[in-house]
Amino acid sequence: MQEIEPFYNWRELYIAADDELSPFHGTEYSEFEYTNTVYNYYIHPQWDHFGSNTLYIKILFADYERGFAIIEFIGEWNDALYNDIMFLKEKSSNR
Repeated sequence: MQEIEPFYNWRELYIAADDELSPFHGTEYSEFEYTNTVYNYYIHPQWDHFGSNTLYIKILFADYERGFAIIEFIGEWNDALYNDIMFLKEKSSNR
């Protein structure tokens, strides 16, 4: 799983770490330090942690004027055990 990277063709249009309205504003990424895991499998360090134990996210694009965002997930969505929807809601409302 560590070789699966977020889709990068959007980077010329949008970078969440540079967006002041993004919950991941100011995030600095490492290309060499693998710390995040999904079920003990290391994942690429470009994925963003939003509180879930089994799911990571990447905001690929956001258009505030039109009111939409394109996001990508890696891992397992599991509301029964980890209540992932609440982690996502919490992270999106804390911007």
